[in-house]
Amino acid sequence: MIHQSLKHLSYTALFTAGAVLLSGLSFPAGPARVFPFQHAINVLAGILIGPWYGTVAALLAGLIRMSLGTGTIFSLPGGIPGVIMVGLAYRYLKKDWVAFIEPLGTGPIGATLSALVVAPYLGLTGTLAFFQSAFLASSIPGCLIGFLLVRALRKVSRFSLGEQESPGSP
Repeated sequence: MIHQSLKHLSYTALFTAGAVLLSGLSFPAGPARVFPFQHAINVLAGILIGPWYGTVAALLAGLIRMSLGTGTIFSLPGGIPGVIMVGLAYRYLKKDWVAFIEPLGTGPIGATLSALVVAPYLGLTGTLAFFQSAFLASSIPGCLIGFLLVRALRKVSRFSLGEQESPGSP
């Protein structure tokens, strides 16, 4: 039990650090910054450590990115729902294709929170359509990158990705 918790905490730290280190590869989109690698990391975190540790990684990465100026407040609603969706879906389905569920958390949920709660609270403008298009422009390529990384890591025998799919499994 302690070994598993330590493993999850280590992965949480690695995913947080990876998101922060790659955060320079983002671009502005209105009041938000579009960062596809956060969504790729969300896929990896959701599959490897589940929705709750993955949420901690996304939260910490967002807070650190905001403090460094490489992220905005929108990194929280834009990142956290996606990892929760992937983590929950993987917990029940155990299939790598759940990576493509990440945009469902980021688009409809994250964009709605951003447009209807965060932006008005900060006195900023931004329509739901704007946030959805900006977040999906980041999330769709990010989940594809994450899916490809998961598949590549499955081929490396030293990596433990939890329950692995075997080629002949249903």
